[in-house]
Amino acid sequence: MLTINAHAKINLSLDILGKREDGYHEVELVLQSIALSDILELAKTDYGIKFEMIDGENLPNDENNLAYKAASLMKKIFEIKSGVFIRLTKKIPIAAGLAGGSTDAAAVIRGINQLFNLKLSVDEMCKIGAKIGSDVPFCIVGGTCLAYGRGELLKRLADLPKLPLVLIKPRGVISTAWAYQTYDTNKNFSNEHPNTAEICEAINLSDTKAVCELMFNVLESVAIKKYPAIENYKEKLLEAGAITAMMSGSGPSIFAVAKSADDAKKIAESFKDTSLQIFLTETTGREFSL
Repeated sequence: MLTINAHAKINLSLDILGKREDGYHEVELVLQSIALSDILELAKTDYGIKFEMIDGENLPNDENNLAYKAASLMKKIFEIKSGVFIRLTKKIPIAAGLAGGSTDAAAVIRGINQLFNLKLSVDEMCKIGAKIGSDVPFCIVGGTCLAYGRGELLKRLADLPKLPLVLIKPRGVISTAWAYQTYDTNKNFSNEHPNTAEICEAINLSDTKAVCELMFNVLESVAIKKYPAIENYKEKLLEAGAITAMMSGSGPSIFAVAKSADDAKKIAESFKDTSLQIFLTETTGREFSL
């Protein structure tokens, strides 16, 4: 049995540059993998795909699940006749802006590559991942990256020093498609944009103070219009001692950078009497080099 940790991601910045002719958005994203992860176990079987899920919150266990879809695509591309067993233990909240589905698909691609000795390069795995979702290539690579195009093209950035994080997941669900569509049709949400070049430079210089000051997500104002509580949670995180706090992806999850692991615990304690999901985690390094 092969076991792989599928790490969640956060956005250190998210900018939308415009709509493309193919219907996707042109984006610039600074992505960071974190220690919070799902667990995937894979093994060879005689035929087909057997998919089990633990703590999956009623997620589908067929082609509508990105992990299953990745296994099916890999079997088709490489004409794998034997089967594969996949057990997915969910730890990452779903529909939370944390790439929970994409990272599971990425882990399956990596796992099948190893399990069947396909000897695929990182680039080859990323190209397959891009057929499933824009975040999948980053989830294969991990660490800290600038993602551009529709999010599938990557430029490696220096690994950040480990930063302690407090992650909170409100009860609401925000559709990524809804967030982008709403941003398109309501340009007055915010005229601000992140300075992507500056944040990339700060990361490469290991200037975490500057990184924290430069973090910005253009979809945050969209999400706050629907769920004003996101702004309140950010303020409470800062009041509890966080260096900075920001929504990840299309939300509604919010992460806060803490000065230390002890500070992170204290910040998390300030939310203990709420119905929020609270996670103590940290930034992590790369899985592969590009």
